[in-house]
Amino acid sequence: MKKSGISRRQFLGGAVAAAGLTVVPRYVLGGAKGPAPSDKINIAGIGIGGQGHGDIKNVAAGNNLVALADVDWNKAGKVFDEFPDAKKFKDFRKMFDEMEKSIDAVVIATPDHTHSVAAMAAIKRKKHVYCEKPLAHSVAEVRALTMAAKQYDVVTQLGNQGHSSDSIRLLCEWIWDGAIGKVEKIDCGCSAVNSGLDALEKTRTERPPVPESLDWDLWLGPAQQRPYHPAYHPYQWRGWVPFGNGTIGDWTCHVIDPVFWAFDLGAPKSIQAQVKDWDFKTQGDAFPKGDIITYEFAANAKRGPITLTWYSGTQKIPRPKELEADAKHYDTGAVVYGDKGVIHYGSHGAGGVRMIPETAMKAYKLPEKTIPRVRGHHADWVDAIRGGRKAGSDFSYGGPLTEIAVLGVIAIKMAPQKLEWDSKAMKFTNCPAANAFVAPQFRAGWTL
Repeated sequence: MKKSGISRRQFLGGAVAAAGLTVVPRYVLGGAKGPAPSDKINIAGIGIGGQGHGDIKNVAAGNNLVALADVDWNKAGKVFDEFPDAKKFKDFRKMFDEMEKSIDAVVIATPDHTHSVAAMAAIKRKKHVYCEKPLAHSVAEVRALTMAAKQYDVVTQLGNQGHSSDSIRLLCEWIWDGAIGKVEKIDCGCSAVNSGLDALEKTRTERPPVPESLDWDLWLGPAQQRPYHPAYHPYQWRGWVPFGNGTIGDWTCHVIDPVFWAFDLGAPKSIQAQVKDWDFKTQGDAFPKGDIITYEFAANAKRGPITLTWYSGTQKIPRPKELEADAKHYDTGAVVYGDKGVIHYGSHGAGGVRMIPETAMKAYKLPEKTIPRVRGHHADWVDAIRGGRKAGSDFSYGGPLTEIAVLGVIAIKMAPQKLEWDSKAMKFTNCPAANAFVAPQFRAGWTL
């Protein structure tokens, strides 16, 4: 690694890093650190009606699905039918109480606001965890999960699937090869509109009945009590501040992931949001339909300072002048500007990583592939459990990546105030009011 000039952190996403496991197969009484390659892993799913269905299918082959938990059994019905041998639960806490000894690993795909309580419950029981992005709903939750995963020595993976792609590795290899020289500016974002603004008034005045299949109190989890409304569940919860993280929370872990890895971005030193036609005091339950968030990252040992600007929803990524008039400009992706060239990539870092214009791509001599490839994101997690190593986007990587998203959410709430962030102290140094959002209170009865 010293000869190649690649740092340990850069190499982490593909490297085989030693990590002791805590779950010992039931048939082993001695010192094995994990299941044998041929041994099946007992997996449970929490939040299975949406994205969780796909996650479960991706880890089911060659393993045992032993338990499934979801607060809405109507939404989860298809998955229950697909895996009839798995025991069904509404409350994941009861699942752990009853089946703790029968579970080796857990896949979590609940709404953002319940990621941390489910993941922490699994980690404290020494279960390996695959958790959908973003990792949590606040900075404090992210830090708690990151520290707990290390303390309990479990194999974790954030659900940013593009991290296991060939394309993200190509981007890193090109950047480390000096393909576009010194980089000081990155424009990135996603055109999806995750906003509850259009339904805001309805949620304040309408009181529809709770569906019989849904346990609304469990769905709320640690969020503060409020009446049910179909504008929250199913599907639309991302657009609501108490439950989701807006478009930036939905897409940061996909879109920013490639440059986060390539430049070892770490924590920003400042964040500032611009928001149009939205006021946090009167409309703060719902995210705006568009925003622009500017992050400043201090220089590190291998690069200079970088300014990254995020564009959400109605606010579009500026089209780079280097892109040919007839070429497609990604409305979800990034443009990386160097003093010797420009790289353009799309969603998940896997949407056509290219130098632009095309003449620059054709002239570039591709470097050797130095980052190990993996056979898929879910498979990487399963292989890591069996192999006694870290997964590529384990919480030590996925946690700091998620913090970029949740810090952006705080900047939206405080817009247009520029926030100075002290990552080590976990506080804003110039805006005490913003610190109230770093560790929001859970509802009584819920804790990490």
